[in-house]
Amino acid sequence: MTIRPFQLADETAVIALWQRCDLIRPQNDPAKDIRRKLGERPELFLVAVEGEVVVGSVMAGYEGHRGWINYLACDPAHQRQGIGRTLMAEAERLLRAAGCPKINLQIRSTNSAVIAFYRAIGFGVDDVMSLGKRLEFDD
Repeated sequence: MTIRPFQLADETAVIALWQRCDLIRPQNDPAKDIRRKLGERPELFLVAVEGEVVVGSVMAGYEGHRGWINYLACDPAHQRQGIGRTLMAEAERLLRAAGCPKINLQIRSTNSAVIAFYRAIGFGVDDVMSLGKRLEFDD
């Protein structure tokens, strides 16, 4: 397995991966999310590949105050092989190198398996409430 920056040729495979991992929501057009990310620190958008097959992804961000993790995905057929941990380790390495002091992420409160994964790699619950406001609607 190789971890490398996302390339435009990966788009179809990455979106299919996100679909298999149930990461796509109606209010978010994944192709638009990819284009947006490519406009902001594209080096923090990583994929895991085995041969030529995309088996994982992570989209990290950093605006100078906090790092964020989005779209961490591992193909269900390849889970429990360390792909998620490896992607997160590389995202953390890149964020740390950029001077990032803390990483935030959001998880659906009902996703116990993902919560357990993040706890196992050192994440804890912050005493905060997540609020959001849509500025653009992806129809």
